Amino acid sequence: MIETTRAGRSGWLALAGLLLAAAPALAAEPAGPTGEWMVADGVAKVRIENCGNQLWGVVSWEKEPGGTDQYNPDPAKRARPTLGMPLLLGMQQANPNRWDGEIYNAQNGKTYTANIKLTTPDQLELQGCVLGFLCGGQTWTRTAAALPTQKPAGAKPPAARPGTTGAGAGAAVGATKAFETVKDLCVAVSEATGLPVADPPAPAPRSGGAPRPAPAPR
Repeated sequence: MIETTRAGRSGWLALAGLLLAAAPALAAEPAGPTGEWMVADGVAKVRIENCGNQLWGVVSWEKEPGGTDQYNPDPAKRARPTLGMPLLLGMQQANPNRWDGEIYNAQNGKTYTANIKLTTPDQLELQGCVLGFLCGGQTWTRTAAALPTQKPAGAKPPAARPGTTGAGAGAAVGATKAFETVKDLCVAVSEATGLPVADPPAPAPRSGGAPRPAPAPR
């Protein structure tokens, strides 16, 4: 009887070990699409960040500096630089791993309905369609993490270097549009589009609840 009990306990311990080993894999969630991405043909990088619960993607690096938005249907915008220009427009979450919105194609000056989703934590699939059909897509590759929401107290702006994002990532050539925080990118989007793009979501409060009020003076 004692031996049987020990064997039973051994079996339960082995099963518990297997469940614990599998738990991290089951609990792991894919990384979100915020961050910096190299487009499929390697000519540009797009920085995606959250502004008011919408994802916006801005050109943050160009392999060939000096590009302009020459095909924009608005003649007043045809001289604006493509570096720093919004490409992914107001993407809203449709399900846990899909965001729907629009994409602007600077190669022809047209805007398409589009969606993005992660196929792996470092691979972003983009699908764009004209009037709901004639769809095409490409895959972008992650090159850098998301930006901080706000600047640390007393932080100095990083020295900009050609071909980098301020974090050391990038090619040795090209031009970079540096953003220090998510708010910087949201402001740039608002200035480029004329839309009242909201600030990034406020950071979650630290554990431990709200700070206690100061005691009343005696």
